[in-house]
Amino acid sequence: MRQPLAGLARLKDLPELVEQERLRDRLRRWPIPRHTRAVVEDTPRPARRLGRALLPCGVTLAPALALLTVTTVRVDDPGHLLDLLPAEGALAWVSGDEGLVGWGEATRLEVSGPDRFADADRWWRDLGAAAVVDDEVGLPGCGLVAFGSFAFDPRSASSTLVVPSVVVGHRGGCWWLTTVQSSTEAPVDAGLSGHGEPVAPGAVHFSDGARTSTAWTQMVAGVVDRIASGAVEKVVLARDLEAQLDEPLDVRWPLRRLAAGYPGCWTFAVDGLIGATPELLVRLEEGLATSRVLAGTIRRSGDPSLDSAQAADLASSSKDLQEHAYAVTSVSEALSEHCASVEVPARPFVLQLQNVMHLASMVSGVVADSSTSLGLLASLHPSAAVCGTPTDAAMEVIREVEGMDRGRYAGPVGWMDTSGDGEWGIALRCAEVDPSDARRLRLFAGCGIVAGSRPEQELAESSAKLVPMRDALQA
Repeated sequence: MRQPLAGLARLKDLPELVEQERLRDRLRRWPIPRHTRAVVEDTPRPARRLGRALLPCGVTLAPALALLTVTTVRVDDPGHLLDLLPAEGALAWVSGDEGLVGWGEATRLEVSGPDRFADADRWWRDLGAAAVVDDEVGLPGCGLVAFGSFAFDPRSASSTLVVPSVVVGHRGGCWWLTTVQSSTEAPVDAGLSGHGEPVAPGAVHFSDGARTSTAWTQMVAGVVDRIASGAVEKVVLARDLEAQLDEPLDVRWPLRRLAAGYPGCWTFAVDGLIGATPELLVRLEEGLATSRVLAGTIRRSGDPSLDSAQAADLASSSKDLQEHAYAVTSVSEALSEHCASVEVPARPFVLQLQNVMHLASMVSGVVADSSTSLGLLASLHPSAAVCGTPTDAAMEVIREVEGMDRGRYAGPVGWMDTSGDGEWGIALRCAEVDPSDARRLRLFAGCGIVAGSRPEQELAESSAKLVPMRDALQA
């Protein structure tokens, strides 16, 4: 509080006067940028289709720039991060027992169009510059943090950054609590207990999404023909499955099951998108960018000896190695735009998950420009692992033949802090909850189609990739 106001302490309107003076001082130092004035309070919400709000291409929805006070303190071990979440507004990025969870909403951004990453980056820089941050911990993920998920296709659904009111993090034996107070919102309970146990979803009924299994294999065969003609080299085709629950979904139920079953993945929840991805699109930390690239998959048998033989077959499969090479090349070329050099392993390793095995490569580089993790996303997405090669040609094939809107499936999902560092995975092994009916979900899976692809095998692979979310929803 400024000294000239001290003598007014007994006035009932003192809190309002203090806040007005505080806001005036901060606005003098950080004027609200014009692009953050996109929407005022009475702007109508956009129309929604199953899973996501739709924005006209290139539109940004943001409140007037929120002025935030952020405090991060160390705390004793509060237990597993996912066990701390409330039923409503859960946000998560957790691998093993480390990561971040959050709840409440201090502010948010919704953005669409081909410049969605750049627009989000500008908004985030402005928001961070205007915030007052007291961080006694200083680790990545401390201070002001946003969780985000972005649409796969710039012509598709809107993308979102959410700044939670409460964040709890764990890394290397250190736990912390961050609270974020907006100048326009009431404080949110930062209690680390008392949120109760998740409610089981009851019976779950699955049905075909945009295409039946037969229609999807026919679509794959048609794309293989296109590849043979030389029109495109690789196309990643997705399929969806609809789930109808008897009761509204408590997202904590599938999140806990995914984290327990797939500890080597990143379990996430952002604005109704939930899943556990094995693929890290980019981690940026103190200038080092790292990506775990996956492409080339085989289903596990459950027999250890047979799985060992299948892993060897996967590692030597020309079809899978070709598919993997496309993905690694697209990531390394995108990172090379920002890095002085990029390290790419000579051969992939086999990543073994509970249900499938993937060819995997760790690609890294030291960032030589001022790019944030969002800036890197703009170059990396969409990679050949989720779109195809060449990118533009593959995207056009997807738009033409897939017959559905992917929404935020196969788009970047993760978090970032105000240093620009963050972790962003690809939204795989996931589902979107219908925002108008929490009993309805869409599950997604995709497969990379190349010259040697066989439609029936691709269908089996996509079914295997649906298993994590299907199992997680079962009571």
